[in-house]
Amino acid sequence: MQYKFCVNCGAPLEQGGAFEQQQCARCNAWHYHNSKPTASAVVFKNGCVLLAQRGVEPFKGYWDVPGGFLEAGELPEAGARRELLEETGLEIHITDLLGIYMDTYGEGNYYTLNIYFIADVVRGELRVMDDVSALEWFALDALPNEFAFQHQHAMFADLKKRIRSAERERG
Repeated sequence: MQYKFCVNCGAPLEQGGAFEQQQCARCNAWHYHNSKPTASAVVFKNGCVLLAQRGVEPFKGYWDVPGGFLEAGELPEAGARRELLEETGLEIHITDLLGIYMDTYGEGNYYTLNIYFIADVVRGELRVMDDVSALEWFALDALPNEFAFQHQHAMFADLKKRIRSAERERG
């Protein structure tokens, strides 16, 4: 997506590639099209992970890990805790960083930088809230076939590798 006008001085901007940075000819301000950060938490309970069925587009009806876009200046850990509370009614304790994955979002195919944490439930009552239509606990060997976002296949593969590695270490 290109900006049409400079957010600094209001001058028209030259149009280039969809995500190409733009420089204003009038005030020389640069306009970057950075990936939008998200934070999510893979929450464990009794060996199962919590997934949310999306209640809104894009990918309405598909399964997703609870999480969402960060607010301006929000730390990823705080964003993951906020999103989990907003979507599930659960307060969580983050135990580890799982990984960071790239993807695209929506009709504009905006790039996203998706940060995943591993977490446990601290308190709260599980309830469908915000933009979620259902919540369900899934065993890792019985996950749905299709996720809302492509990067989640790699994320769950990494999670399974980490769990297998931890099991080998415990021996």
